[in-house]
Amino acid sequence: MTNTMGAPKSDLVQRALDDMDRHLDVREMALREKLALTCRALFDAGHDSGLAGQITARAETAGTYYTQRLGLGFDEITAGNLLLVDEDLMVLEGEGMPNPANRFHSWIYRARPDVNCIVHTHPFHVAALSMLEVPLIVSQMDIAPLYDDCAFLPDWPGVPVGNEEGEIISAALGDKKAILLAHHGQVVAGASVEEACSLAMLIERGAKLQLAAMAAGEIAPLPDRLAREAHDWTLTPRRSAANFAYYARRALTRHSDALSS
Repeated sequence: MTNTMGAPKSDLVQRALDDMDRHLDVREMALREKLALTCRALFDAGHDSGLAGQITARAETAGTYYTQRLGLGFDEITAGNLLLVDEDLMVLEGEGMPNPANRFHSWIYRARPDVNCIVHTHPFHVAALSMLEVPLIVSQMDIAPLYDDCAFLPDWPGVPVGNEEGEIISAALGDKKAILLAHHGQVVAGASVEEACSLAMLIERGAKLQLAAMAAGEIAPLPDRLAREAHDWTLTPRRSAANFAYYARRALTRHSDALSS
């Protein structure tokens, strides 16, 4: 039996990461299925706001991505009714039209080749925090994946259907994983659908925690070194995949039609 009680933390972290690669069971899914389940999972988590918000993922051909059809709520999205569009929002596959606000997604995809999925929603607590014109404060371990990884746009540029808003939002996002938009909502720019879904869940929880903490007193900061360690520990691809697998299982129990073609 191996004795690990005297092992340094770095060794234990690596051991845990290796174990996750071996033991965390992740179901293989088609991209359209992942996107549909992300819509359903985020709907259940309070990210719906009527027909507002968009969720997109880069498709197999460069310069194209999948998105939902305007007129359908997140709880109505299936793998089969997603649209394939180009960066000019011309529909290549599917029926109907995309949300015109998807234009700023095209700007982000152009600026960030590392981004493969974008989630833009107006969940209740994020929207409430955005009204205060204050950035997201990450001061709790569960929200650590967003530590120093959530930008802030303090000036509302208006309805994001023009190229101007695309330039403003993509520039403000920079190289971060997420951004809080004042008087608007949030944007998550993930390396994968799994990561984007996980971070979208967290940013709403973070906003909810922040509003509660602000009402009770002054929020204390996290130690930078430990917060960065927690960020890196919780934001591995395998952890994101495992988180998504849980959200997907839960969504499928509530929305058995999500994977229909």
